Amino acid sequence: MDSEYTCKRLYCNQGAIRSVNFSEDGAYCITSGSSKKVKLWNPYKSTCLKTYAGHANEVMDAVSSCDQSQIVSCSMDKSVILWDVIAGTPVRRLRCHTGIVTTVRFNELSTIIVSGSQDNSVMLWDARSKAITPVQVLPDAKDSISSVRVSDREILTASYDGFIRRYDIREGRLVTDCMGEIVTCASFTKDNRCVLVSCADGTIKLIDRDTGELLSEYEGLKKSDYCIESSVNKDDNIVLSGSSDGRIWMWNLISKKVHPIISIAVHPSKNCFLGANSQDILLWEKVESE
Repeated sequence: MDSEYTCKRLYCNQGAIRSVNFSEDGAYCITSGSSKKVKLWNPYKSTCLKTYAGHANEVMDAVSSCDQSQIVSCSMDKSVILWDVIAGTPVRRLRCHTGIVTTVRFNELSTIIVSGSQDNSVMLWDARSKAITPVQVLPDAKDSISSVRVSDREILTASYDGFIRRYDIREGRLVTDCMGEIVTCASFTKDNRCVLVSCADGTIKLIDRDTGELLSEYEGLKKSDYCIESSVNKDDNIVLSGSSDGRIWMWNLISKKVHPIISIAVHPSKNCFLGANSQDILLWEKVESE
């Protein structure tokens, strides 16, 4: 590798880890797992700060709000739960999905919750109201939703139907790009100019956000039916991906040189990232030169 990283293992004790995500400021992380629980961590001290129990089945995803006062999670029990971080109790349970809810995110101001499901729909919920029905349903996918991401103006969804879809929040416009393969994850680059797309054929594609042009393709991963996540680091120069063999792969964004190292989370402001590995999570921090 061109850079040195230290690695620390956190023993989560919550069954198989389904997702790991940093808080907005990178000070904490949230894990979800097959134990039906969500946990809040200080990953730098390997300390579990709070456990949230309330789902009736495996928790597939969980993220914190921008002010870190709330956590939203989704589950195989087809529900979305909004949690009070300090009290550790549910604020609201949202149950309109008819299939497993696979992915969930807040919008930039944490006023809207966006959830994606195996019922092929994406639902938008008002996080501030007491309503238990979505304010909008996006029914365009023809197969399960594998990921949702939200920028300041767009909702990006990935689906097993082989398409990524970008919903322009301001203009009410939908842009659809066909990948030709099952899409397991799609995310924005840090400069918001491109979309990084993980496909089940083992490739990761870099797509121009405005034109849909294929800018680059990263290879080396095995074909897999796992819902593998990918991301870029804070400098937009390294592509990171989980893999079905339990390793983290790293490519130089430009040269496509491989750095072989299932859920990936990148620190918002420094070269540090988390990866879920079976029943534990791993924390990598870049060693800064003197």
